[in-house]
This record gives sequence, structure tokens and C-alpha cells, in this order.
Amino acid sequence: MDLMLYVKFFLGLVAIINPVGLLPVFVSLTSHQTEEERNHTGKVANFAVVVILLVTIFIGQHILNMFSISLSAFRIAGGSLIAIIAMSMLQGKLSPVKRNQEEDREASGMESVAVVPLALPLMAGPGAISSVIVFASDHNKLIDLIGMSITVVVFGLMSFALFRMAPIIFKILGTTGINVITRLMGLLMLSIGIEVVAAGLKGLFPTLMA
Repeated sequence: MDLMLYVKFFLGLVAIINPVGLLPVFVSLTSHQTEEERNHTGKVANFAVVVILLVTIFIGQHILNMFSISLSAFRIAGGSLIAIIAMSMLQGKLSPVKRNQEEDREASGMESVAVVPLALPLMAGPGAISSVIVFASDHNKLIDLIGMSITVVVFGLMSFALFRMAPIIFKILGTTGINVITRLMGLLMLSIGIEVVAAGLKGLFPTLMA
């Protein structure tokens, strides 16, 4: 097992999902809940994210095959989507690709926000799912898929720990601190998106990209 491969995958998840940047959203969505209910919401949300990403790791490529979508074409589409979200993050705000006004209104009326909209689409959104499918397609040996699965579980545990400490972290960092982190993650995410698009173009036009 190549440890650096999974470190890269983990850092990619951190940049794309950006759990620190979602802390204000989490605090806002759970403002009406008690501490115990907030912890339960964080636990359910991160469990849902882990399940979604694990399913994506193992059947994502099969879904592409079902619709006769080439990996190169999906790389370009997924990389472009990641870049769009990253550009929004560089401006210190949540991308409309992840969240829209209708979902905001729906969330405000729900007692439980763990799965929708927190886990999906805010955390395990199109960008994260696209990234996981591409990564799993590039490293599709069983040992790599197992390693990626362990990495996803570790990410889920880390994200849950952050959500558990959300009010404290939010007070320490403040809006400015979280916006700085979000912009840094956006820059990393934009770099990932460009690399994914470049790999897709190379696959579709090997002679032009030689």
C-alpha cells in the first residue's frame, strides 16, 4: 500500500468537502438543537457522508459504464465542476452548486438536517463524488479500494470531531478565520480541478496533449 497515495486522497477530501468552512453552516442549521442533539446530527451527517463515498468508490465506475460515459469525459466534467466550486470558495462563500435558496428554505423548516442538506449536497456534493470516482478509477486494485475506504472512514471521524467542537472552533476562528481557511482550501481545490481536467483532455486528445 502506497501511504502517500492515501494521504493525497485524504487531503483532496479535506479541500473539496472543507469541513472547517462548513462549521458556520452546521452551527446555523443546528442552532435550535441541544448539545446532545447537535452531536447526534453531526454523527448522522458524517456517517451518511462515509456511506455515500464508500458506495461511490465501489460502484462509481459501473455507473459511468452503464451510461457509456468515458472516464476522460467524466474527468473534464468533474474537474470543471470542482473548479467552479473552488472559485466560489476563493470568494469566501458557499457555491450555489452545493446549496440553493430552495434548499435553504426547506432546511429551515426541518427538525433533522443531518442527511439533507448537510450530508448531501453540502458535504458529499457533486465535487466530492466526482473526485472520488476519478480517483477510484485511476487506482482500482482491491488493495487501493480498501485503502481509500479506510481513508474515507478516517476523514469521517475527523470531520465528526470538528463538528463536535464546532461552537468552540467557530468562536476561536471567527468568521474571518474560517473565510481565510475556506479560501486556502479553494485554491487547493482549484489546483485539483485543473489537474483533473488536464488528465481528461489528455485522455480524449492524446496526440494534441503529447
